[in-house]
Amino acid sequence: MEQINNIQVVPCTSSNYMKPFRVHYSQNGTKKSWDFMRTHDSVSVLIFNTSSNCFILVKQFRPAVYMCEWEKSRPAQPEEEEASEAAAEAGEEKNSHLPPASAGVTYELCAGLVDKPELSLEEIARQEVLEECGYDVPVTKLRKITSCRSGVGVTGAKQTMFYVEVSDENCVGEGGGQPEEGELIEVVKVPLQEAMNFAYDENIPKTMGVIFSFMWFNSNMSPKYKISTNV
Repeated sequence: MEQINNIQVVPCTSSNYMKPFRVHYSQNGTKKSWDFMRTHDSVSVLIFNTSSNCFILVKQFRPAVYMCEWEKSRPAQPEEEEASEAAAEAGEEKNSHLPPASAGVTYELCAGLVDKPELSLEEIARQEVLEECGYDVPVTKLRKITSCRSGVGVTGAKQTMFYVEVSDENCVGEGGGQPEEGELIEVVKVPLQEAMNFAYDENIPKTMGVIFSFMWFNSNMSPKYKISTNV
């Protein structure tokens, strides 16, 4: 996960995951246009292990996050007439400006795309819990928290969030995702007592789903366990 090299940025001419469009429309008599991406909806799952009183998250390298950091760290670009000469001399010098791989690593909820029309959202969520985190749980144990739109300025896709309780008895594997699909996922445990400090620590790169779900748990589930979450 920590070895990132041979980076090449090229045009995306086709994709199984997103398609760019431009929509033209009129709003209150004013003509407008907007660029957007058509993408899959998704599911995410807040997993709580009752055997060890900890949350189960996933940690993985996200190229989009890394490239945002890469853009910030790039040296000033040469003038256009010097660009070809500079490109020829880039080589190792170019790689010396790359941020560390950790700049693209984030902590997230177990999640996956809704790309199997024959399965319900709960069934897709169950598969993701098994593949990414190694816990085998029945669909009936999944509790829907809510659904919302994400990336409303670009994609507008819907994500449905679930909650599930697991125990060590449900653990049937190491998780880690499906290597044949290019997934490289690390399973991470966050103790319940440290959850809110984890959520609000800006030095820990994480998704808003992690923060929201920890807050939801604190409001809805903590009284059940009578355990302080250090809020």
